[in-house]
Amino acid sequence: MTFMFKRAVRESVGLMIGLAGPSGSGKTYSAMRLAAGISDGKPFAVIDSEGGRAKHYSDQFLFDHGDLMPPFRPQAYAEAIHAADAAGYPVIVVDSVSHLWAGEGGVLEWQEEELDRMAGDDWKKREACRMASWIKPKMQHKAFVQRLLQLRAHLILCFRAEEKIEMVKDDNGKTRIVPKKSTTGLDGWMPVCEKSLPYELTVSFLLMPDNPGVPHPIKLQAQHRSMFPAGKPIDEEAGRRVAAWAAGATDKPDTAAIEQAFKALGWAPDAIDKTVGKPIAEWTPADVNIARTAYRKATAQKQATI
Repeated sequence: MTFMFKRAVRESVGLMIGLAGPSGSGKTYSAMRLAAGISDGKPFAVIDSEGGRAKHYSDQFLFDHGDLMPPFRPQAYAEAIHAADAAGYPVIVVDSVSHLWAGEGGVLEWQEEELDRMAGDDWKKREACRMASWIKPKMQHKAFVQRLLQLRAHLILCFRAEEKIEMVKDDNGKTRIVPKKSTTGLDGWMPVCEKSLPYELTVSFLLMPDNPGVPHPIKLQAQHRSMFPAGKPIDEEAGRRVAAWAAGATDKPDTAAIEQAFKALGWAPDAIDKTVGKPIAEWTPADVNIARTAYRKATAQKQATI
């Protein structure tokens, strides 16, 4: 078998986006707005485990709807998502993935079913079998995540969020009840899902009822920050930015400041272009960084001659 390499180009990249939040946080509406922006007028798919509640938005957005019924096994979610992907939908919204973990027949219930099968009411045996009872549910959950990585469509996963608390001792030794701290939570609110799932996604956010639709990042890498401006609600424009980035578009950097800085040194336009090797109108963010390094060197050399 011959293994081939070719130059990497960002094109037709499917993003996996997670939106978590309690009731009233705007997660379903935000998911719809985001999907509408990405799909650019084409219908998107909605997989609904919330008893048809997604259809409340049918007069505002163009989408095809499918009900997912219990038992909410990971394989059932995987098959529904695969069917939508195979049908060619540009975006798939799943509302809600939390049932896969904590719903009827989800991973938590499945683990209890396995424990009942292995040990029945023998409590000593139940303790001995507890770890083994997780094997089938967690293996199927892992397979579900792996299948997500093979999708061609963009995927938006909605999660419920629950408020968690913990008991801690203060400096005086008194026990206090405080919101639980977590890398995936905010003020004690945490997504209802397997703890590592938000980090398996491309980006993931927590939404709160006091500011519906405004994302608080759980996972947001530098290359995706421009798609989701801080403090602004997720909307159709964010979806269009996602689609453009996935298709290979690059953010045009602001070159005015560095251009003026070079001109202040007496550099001609063609000399500025040569710092990177191409016209300033074609510079990327990486090219701006190269030019800044060249400017610092030029400034140091000028000061050394004074």
